Amino acid sequence: MVVERARTLRKNATDAERLLWRSLRKLKTQGVHFRRQAQFGYYFVDFACHRAKLIVELDGSQHGDDEHVQYDVERTKFLESRGYRVLRFWNADVMANTDGVVNFIFVEATARLSPHPKNHTPVGGGKN
Repeated sequence: MVVERARTLRKNATDAERLLWRSLRKLKTQGVHFRRQAQFGYYFVDFACHRAKLIVELDGSQHGDDEHVQYDVERTKFLESRGYRVLRFWNADVMANTDGVVNFIFVEATARLSPHPKNHTPVGGGKN
């Protein structure tokens, strides 16, 4: 049942989801692997990078309605309670600026994957 639901969601993806997916797939070669329609409890998210604990959601105009806004707030709280960061983009932004959206996602994912640098002197002691 879960696999069928994910397949149906992938098959009925929006144009923005298809466009973004083509770009996100290419990030795998750089160590950032996304899955489409990943399940979290009873939610299915558009894209998830489990290693970076990052979720990307694309929103159409219906997400501006009060009812959808409240649903999205509850959904985001649930996902964040699992340790994930949720990024939301409007479909129109993905269509108009795919490269900018992908770059933002990549920077966020790699920052979450990288250990925080410590202030220390480089090997060799720096300049002489």
